[in-house]
Amino acid sequence: MSEIISISVDVMGGDTGPAVTVPGCALALERLPNTRFILVGDETQIKAVLENYPELEEKSEVIHTDVAVGMDDKPSQALRRGRRVSSMWVALAAVADKRAGFAVSAGNTGALMAMARFALKMMPNVSRPAIAAIWPTIPGESIVLDVGATIGVDSERLVDFAVMGEAMARALFGIERPSVGLLNIGVEEVKGLEEVRIAHRMLRSSNIPMQYKGFVEGDDIGKGSVDVVVTEGFSGNIALKTAEGTAKQFAAYLRSAMSQTFLSRIGFLLARSAFARLREKMDPRKSNGGVFLGLNGIVIKSHGGTDAEGFAAAVALGYEMTSNNLLDNISADLTLHRASVDAEAETGQEGEKQDK
Repeated sequence: MSEIISISVDVMGGDTGPAVTVPGCALALERLPNTRFILVGDETQIKAVLENYPELEEKSEVIHTDVAVGMDDKPSQALRRGRRVSSMWVALAAVADKRAGFAVSAGNTGALMAMARFALKMMPNVSRPAIAAIWPTIPGESIVLDVGATIGVDSERLVDFAVMGEAMARALFGIERPSVGLLNIGVEEVKGLEEVRIAHRMLRSSNIPMQYKGFVEGDDIGKGSVDVVVTEGFSGNIALKTAEGTAKQFAAYLRSAMSQTFLSRIGFLLARSAFARLREKMDPRKSNGGVFLGLNGIVIKSHGGTDAEGFAAAVALGYEMTSNNLLDNISADLTLHRASVDAEAETGQEGEKQDK
């Protein structure tokens, strides 16, 4: 039997709190029986829902706290008011104390990132965090990072994101050498910001266990041209929100087209199974959950407006990352990258000495 993994949950996070997070944990337990849960939040509210799920109740510890971070709270405000006492902080502290393998929250993204950095600290040699999202593609899925944690980064941080992204791809997809691309406005060497071009040259000469494919463009994300797409948080978040909006727009167009005439309604009935497969493929709940990378612990951010199915998917994502030793993979690859950079620097210094 696999090792039991404990999961700490900010039960009060999200738009509806325990009404979604507790049933979501119950669904996750059905699919992942070798798990236990630390449910953090208002004990009265939690137990009112938990009593409907006896199997989850048996495998859960409830930790009471009166304080919950609001969805509109600013990160600085959340830290002042909720540090050490909020459901979000206590859930993160369980990971820091090694009582849980990872934490899940559907709460305020900015507050969660700020608290996670305080509670868990950054990994050695990583100065900026990233949020990695699972992106549905034509052939399957890919990973895109950063989608909103860090706005504007230099070339070294982009390389860090690439290292963390390929380690996540190996853990999640089981790929020995994931393909990685840098998001740019074109594939030509001369295009894009200087920091992106520098990162491109660094990755091209790196000995990290990845297949670096060079620059990719926005349309390559949905095509699944690479396993990992690397960018900074501003453009990554715009890409994410644009894709979400486009999916909703397409669904609205399709519903309208299928209901306009009698023949189109007949056509819909005849193609119902095909539309069901399309709906399954485009269901945002299936890819719910962003992974906070660069921290000394695994934190999963669920969408605040998701339902129990979506929250269960976020829990499953954290389970995969933990059981496949994501942090060890990232640490090993970052060490390999730093060693490569140091070796190149020493070679350059030796060359300069010889020239003199």
